[in-house]
Amino acid sequence: MEVKDIMKTFNPKEVKQDWYLVDAEKKVLGRVASEIASVLRGKNKPIFTPHLDAGDFVIVVNADKIRLTGKKLTDKIYYSYSGYPGGLTEMPAGKMLGKYPTRLLHLAVRGMLPKNSLGRKMLKKLKIYAGAEHPHEAQTPKMMEI
Repeated sequence: MEVKDIMKTFNPKEVKQDWYLVDAEKKVLGRVASEIASVLRGKNKPIFTPHLDAGDFVIVVNADKIRLTGKKLTDKIYYSYSGYPGGLTEMPAGKMLGKYPTRLLHLAVRGMLPKNSLGRKMLKKLKIYAGAEHPHEAQTPKMMEI
């Protein structure tokens, strides 16, 4: 094996981060979440490098109007554990959508990102809003169609 046959890892010098706007009204939860996770990671760019945060910012509006297929509104259960005995709480997806409309999409995207400090950094670039208004007009986000 010669030295010239070895592949080198590409490290971009500087990464330009864009802002994207996603309207989640009447969109299926998993399909929206996978597209958002891909943009947050930077997989839509030619300079994608797995160990760097080259992703863009994503603003999601109308998260309370997102859609789940089948009987997931009643059958899909989200669990949280407080750490104390008897501290396991469970909430169906339909109730969570009514009470915490942004949390459903947040949990779906979080599950699709790396489980390390890089994934937590990427998740901070996701802004989710239940209604149609958002405070990021100054960033002039591009509309992203899913």
